[in-house]
Amino acid sequence: MSLEQEISRRRTFGIISHPDAGKTTLTEKLLLFGGAIQKAGAVKSSKIKDHARSDWMEIEKQRGISVATSVMGFNYQDIKINLLDTPGHQDFAEDTYRTLTAVDSVIMVIDCVKGVETQTEKLMEVCRMRSTPVLCFINKLDREGRDPFDLLDEIEEKLNIKVRPLSWPINMGKGFKGVYSLYEKSLHLFTPSKTTVEDGVAIADIHDPQLDALVGENNANQLRADVELIEGVYPDFDVNEYLNGRVAPVFFGSAVNNFGVKELLDTFIRIAPPPIARETTLRIVEPNEAKFTGFVFKIHANMDPKHRNRIAFVRICSGKFARGSNYYHVRHEKSLRFSNATAFMAQDRETVEEAWPGDIVGIYDTGNLKIGDTLTEGEKAVYTGIPSFSPEIFKEVLNKDAMKTKQLEKGLQQLMEEGVAQLFTYELGKKKVVGVVGNLQFEVIQFRLKNEYNATVEFVPQNIYKACWISSPDEKKLQEFIDSKQRHIARDKDGKLVFMAESRAWLQMVQDNFPDIQFHFTSEF
Repeated sequence: MSLEQEISRRRTFGIISHPDAGKTTLTEKLLLFGGAIQKAGAVKSSKIKDHARSDWMEIEKQRGISVATSVMGFNYQDIKINLLDTPGHQDFAEDTYRTLTAVDSVIMVIDCVKGVETQTEKLMEVCRMRSTPVLCFINKLDREGRDPFDLLDEIEEKLNIKVRPLSWPINMGKGFKGVYSLYEKSLHLFTPSKTTVEDGVAIADIHDPQLDALVGENNANQLRADVELIEGVYPDFDVNEYLNGRVAPVFFGSAVNNFGVKELLDTFIRIAPPPIARETTLRIVEPNEAKFTGFVFKIHANMDPKHRNRIAFVRICSGKFARGSNYYHVRHEKSLRFSNATAFMAQDRETVEEAWPGDIVGIYDTGNLKIGDTLTEGEKAVYTGIPSFSPEIFKEVLNKDAMKTKQLEKGLQQLMEEGVAQLFTYELGKKKVVGVVGNLQFEVIQFRLKNEYNATVEFVPQNIYKACWISSPDEKKLQEFIDSKQRHIARDKDGKLVFMAESRAWLQMVQDNFPDIQFHFTSEF
C-alpha cells in the first residue's frame, strides 16, 4: 500500500470520561468487535481473574480503576484502529492531557444516570484547546437514567459544544427496548441476556406499522414524537462541523451489554479523521510527507515485571517508521538506532517492522528518551504542546531503608520520566519533593517503588502553593534572585530552575519585588 492509503485507513483516538462512566468497559467491547480479544474482562471485582485487558497494572486490578494510559491497536473492516484508553480518575489527569496530544479524535463516555461530571468538563477543555473532534457515547441505558433531551442540553451547556444525536433510545432502565439509528434509519433491539450483536432491522419509514410490532405501540409513538422533535430542533449532521470540533455526534447504548457499541464503531470509522497535520517549532508537518517524524508522549518502565525494561510510546506523525533505522534525536542532536520496536495490545506486545502516521509504537529505551522528545530524519523541528503543569500537592520523599538508596534513586528517576509525577530537588540540602495533581498518585508511586524497585518510602506533606519555573533575559538578575531565595530554589528532573512558592500572597509579593524574573506555571516556555 502507498503512504496515502496507509494514512487513509488509520483512526487514532482516545477514550475519555469521568471515573465509573464505563470507559474501560467500552474499550473492551470495541476490542471484541475488532477480534483483538475473545472475551471482555471485568474491571470491578478483584475476585474475577479476567481483568480488563487495558487495566494490566497490579494496582489497577486491585482497585478496579485505570491509572495509566493503555494503547491498543486492532483492525476492523480493513481500518487500522489505534485506541488509547486513558485514566478517568482526576488524580491522573496529566497523563490523560498528554495522551490527548497524541490522538486525532476522542470518544467521550457519559453516564446516563449522572450526566456530565467535573472531570469530563476538564477533559473537554483540553479537547477544545486543540479543536479535537469529539463523539459522545451516553452509556448505561439499561439503568433508569435521566431524560435524553435533558442530557443533550447539559452536554451543550457544560461542555460548550453543540450536539447532534445520531441514535436515539427507546425507553430506558427496565423498559429499555433498544436504539433507533437516525444515521442508518434502522432499529436495534435490546435483549439483556444476549452477548452477541445482531444486525439492525431496516426501518426506512418510522411510521411503518412494523415498528409498533417490534417495540409496542406506546414506545413506537414516543419514538416518532422524539425523532420529529430532534429533526425540528437539531440541524442535519455536518461531518465538517464535527471534524472542526464544533459539533459532537451522540450515540446511546449499554457497553456492559454490548449494546449500541457496533453502531458507534461503524459510524466512527466512517466519519472520524485519519491522521492530521501537526505543529512543530519550525512549521506544520503533514502526515503524507515522505520523511519520518514522531514524538514521545509517554514513557513506561517495567511493563513486563519479569524484564526490567523501559518503553517510550512514540506517535508517528509523518512518513514511514522502519525498525532498525537510525533517526535523529532533536534534543540530543544525534542519531539513534531503534532496533526494537513494538505494537501494543495493552501490556502484550509484538515486534513491528514498519509503522505509519497515526500508529503508536513502543521503543525500548535505555534512558535517552523523555516525554516531549521529537524524532526526525534530520530536521531540527520539535513537536509542541506537551508541557508539564505546576502540581497541586507537594510531599517530601523520605527513604525508609538506607540500604536501598540506589534502588530509590533509580525508581524515582524512572517514574518521574514516565510523567507519573514531578520531582523537585532543592539546591540547599538536596531535599526531594514530589508534586502531584491528586493524592492517589502518592499511593501509586509508593506501591510501584516497593513492588518494582524494592524501595520503601514515606511521604511528608509540605507547605507549598506552587512550583514556578523561572527565567530571565538578564543572567545577573536571575543569579541575584537565586541567591536571595536560595532556601526556595529547586530543580526539576531536567535541571530547570524552579521557585517553590509557599502561598499565593507571598508569590505575588515576590513577583512584584522582582519584575525582571519571569514566573511560569508550565515547564514549556
